[in-house]
Amino acid sequence: MAFFRTVSFAEPLPAIAGDGIALRMPQMTDYAEWADLREASREYLTPWEPTWPADDLTRGAFRRRLKRYIEDQRADLAYAFLVFRSSDNAMVGGLTLANMRRGVAQAGSLGYWMGARFARQGYMTAALRALIPFAIETLRLHRLEAACIPANAASIRLLEKTGFRREGYAREYLCINGTWQDHLLYARLKDDAL
Repeated sequence: MAFFRTVSFAEPLPAIAGDGIALRMPQMTDYAEWADLREASREYLTPWEPTWPADDLTRGAFRRRLKRYIEDQRADLAYAFLVFRSSDNAMVGGLTLANMRRGVAQAGSLGYWMGARFARQGYMTAALRALIPFAIETLRLHRLEAACIPANAASIRLLEKTGFRREGYAREYLCINGTWQDHLLYARLKDDAL
């Protein structure tokens, strides 16, 4: 049955245009800008992310990250994107559609981060609004899932503004900043209105 097929991309995905932003797969030429943005945003991101490995911002770690992204994309396991502001091509953040489940699920889990100096300016809202049609139409997903820490009011607003609905509460769901944290569970279905 066609419904149960996976999607496979042998080549890098084309950029996805959105309202004032563009999403594209990370490249080695992004390393310096990515490392600078992540380092400048470390304090801002730390409460919401897994603990960073000691070498996380090194060129070698970035190279390994890109290799994993390519392998995951080819295997239809995950799709990683960096988010760029269209007006000047500045990198503002990133998002990943991961934990792809095919067969009867046709679902994936969303993760995202925003550079501190670009937060609360609508870039991630625009990025999600651009990613949703790609996930549904190109990747043929029925369900997009996301989880966020209950104290992360900005993330809750972002998800609800982009059509995600709260579905539950997961105790000690993910290890964030070295601690197992409870998370709110959100999902957006193929036919949910924005």
